[in-house]
Amino acid sequence: MHYLTISFTHKNSTLEIREKLAFPEHDKGACLAKITEHGAVNEAILISTCNRMEIFCSCSSVIDATEHLFTLLAERSRISLEELEGRADVFEDQGAIHHLFSVASSLDSMVVGETQIAGQLKDAYRFAKQHGYCGQKITRAVHRAFKCAAEVREATDISSRPVSVASVAVDKAKQQFPELEKARALVIGAGEMSVIITKHLLANRADVTLINRTRSKADAIAKETGCKVADYRDLERLINECHLVFTSTGALDPIITEEMVRPCDFERYWFDIAVPRDIDHFDFDGVTCYQVDDLKSIINENILLREDEAKAAYVIVGRYTMAFFEWLKTLSVEPMIKEIYRRAFEAASRETERVIEKGFIPSEYAEQLRKSNEQTLKRFLHDMTAKMRDLSGETKSDIAIESLKFLLDIEDEDLFAAGSAP
Repeated sequence: MHYLTISFTHKNSTLEIREKLAFPEHDKGACLAKITEHGAVNEAILISTCNRMEIFCSCSSVIDATEHLFTLLAERSRISLEELEGRADVFEDQGAIHHLFSVASSLDSMVVGETQIAGQLKDAYRFAKQHGYCGQKITRAVHRAFKCAAEVREATDISSRPVSVASVAVDKAKQQFPELEKARALVIGAGEMSVIITKHLLANRADVTLINRTRSKADAIAKETGCKVADYRDLERLINECHLVFTSTGALDPIITEEMVRPCDFERYWFDIAVPRDIDHFDFDGVTCYQVDDLKSIINENILLREDEAKAAYVIVGRYTMAFFEWLKTLSVEPMIKEIYRRAFEAASRETERVIEKGFIPSEYAEQLRKSNEQTLKRFLHDMTAKMRDLSGETKSDIAIESLKFLLDIEDEDLFAAGSAP
């Protein structure tokens, strides 16, 4: 059994590439079904956010699974296989687990230390788990990832000032429009990003109006935050009345096009943090539009401020990664020890039956004979199995475990199926 991650993020892919690779909520189930229908892939989760699209899976063959995943992504995105393979970061086994733990700990985010990714990872795992696309193998890894992230938060100050792409967008708006209390702001969408933006704007005393295709969701956010709400049909009017526009929806096509824009007697600043983009690409006098990748200047400052904390966090991630694989080795050893004893006791039982059938010992002594045989085998196996347990935490244990699997004719899947859950 192996772990594998195919990763496209702000580090290796442009916004245009990420748009083509993005998976809307209604399409994730179908994609996971196609991923896991291949014989080399047992379990998978899919993470699709504004800054990343990643597939994390457990598989029997890294080579076959990698080929399968790239083929699926190429067919869906209509991006050439060569370009996808050239851009993607591919992590396997320890690399895949280290990357997963880093993502959960917000070390691989565009904004280092931002807290949203943990929730996005949790949602991705929950979805795959509920729909039967992942089980024990990924559950083990994800649970350890959250434990690692919790220690990173407790042991470092990397998340002491929670930051997200949404809050960075508001910071950028403050640079362009310093007196936010005089700004009329429109927030489009009802997801987590929109809630964060709304709260930041209100904290700066801006006049905030929220709209969403489903009015009830916007009303719920308004009740929580105290912002205004307007009907979605007022979108065109509002973008021409507000100084600031922030949009983060799950729409597959742009919801704001050039035809909707009217001239105004004030400067407007628009922030499109959706992937795919909500605002169509165009140049209009008096309108400055920022996209996710345009926020990198503020984000880079954030990275510099948190660099020392990130170093300490990566030490924790490295330790958790090593501990996770040492723990997996113990899961391999314990089922093997149980199998050795099971086979030994079966042999003792068969030998007891043979001796009784041959009449070498009276049948009334059968139970005592069976217990005696089992006790003899226990004494013989005790030192050997104790050394096996001691060896499970050492680097050379891989050789011993593989040798025992060969001698016992046990497959990886048998061992992991028998292992206990975390």
